[in-house]
Amino acid sequence: MRKRLTVMGLVGRGGTPPASLEGHTPAEIAAWKMEYDVMVALQHNGFATSVLEIADDLAPLREALQERQPDVVFNMLEEFQGYALFDQHVVAYLEMLRMPYTGCNPRGLVLSRDKALTKKICTYHRIAVPGFGVFPRGRAVRKAARLNYPLIVKALQEDASAGISQASIVRDDTQLAERVTFVHEQVGDDAIAEEYIEGRELYVGVLGNRQARTFPIWELELGRLPEGAPRIATQKIKFDLRYQLKYDIHSHAATDLPEALVRRIQATARRVYRLLGLSGYARADFRLRPDGRYYLLEANANPDLAHDEEFAASAEQAGLSYERLIRRIVELGRRYHRAAHRP
Repeated sequence: MRKRLTVMGLVGRGGTPPASLEGHTPAEIAAWKMEYDVMVALQHNGFATSVLEIADDLAPLREALQERQPDVVFNMLEEFQGYALFDQHVVAYLEMLRMPYTGCNPRGLVLSRDKALTKKICTYHRIAVPGFGVFPRGRAVRKAARLNYPLIVKALQEDASAGISQASIVRDDTQLAERVTFVHEQVGDDAIAEEYIEGRELYVGVLGNRQARTFPIWELELGRLPEGAPRIATQKIKFDLRYQLKYDIHSHAATDLPEALVRRIQATARRVYRLLGLSGYARADFRLRPDGRYYLLEANANPDLAHDEEFAASAEQAGLSYERLIRRIVELGRRYHRAAHRP
């Protein structure tokens, strides 16, 4: 009899999902919705599953690998020791142990996590990105003359729209200094200021290792935001369910784009994926101006895999059911490991 593949889900602090959604509030579910969806899909695929939650110490990971001896680790970490940047070190640790894992490799995580480094690589390869400047902690805030207001100020390496609000759009030097200081002190990261691109927010899911495919373009519909509010993906827009319902904020397939434009954007997403050395799966985020020009905002090497989020929804639009998507991600993780450690 063929042995069942064993998969160990690796989750962060508070990410261990319960056996059922019954009896939990929407706020409670939001804390581990992705982890729950993934583990259920793994079980429906017939894999033998377990979950390990780690937060500050790698010793439990090594012990669990020795005791459970999984065939592959399904990596759902978004941070380690409270820092988003440290998840790449956990993945590197798995590589040193020769343990197959899902998702992106350490180098791809490093390159894509740094928004400025991503833009420098893309600029070198003539991929359009917004003009930008980096403002490290501990230095005076001085805007380069080439940068034009309005700007949007973000954390340089944090993801999930950390620290982004309507106040992130700045229109003069005083506002810029105030917002950069906010990112330094409240988010705890260096800041990047990008020229604000007015237009539609588009997402392209990419799946694969050396041979990557793209999914249909997805759009964040910002609905009925208050008059004058910047149309940007703030933390509130991404994670506040009541706010989303109040202002009709949702995502959907961008079905009204010219086919030639769709092909160009998807080709750019695949190119960025290759240039940054990404693997497993990722999402490329773009802004599309009314005149048809589009700009890469960032490459997300760790997009949300929940059943109802953009990545899985676009995969389903492409004919890949959620269970098949999760199975494919497991297969890609095992194949990447074999290719990376081929003798």
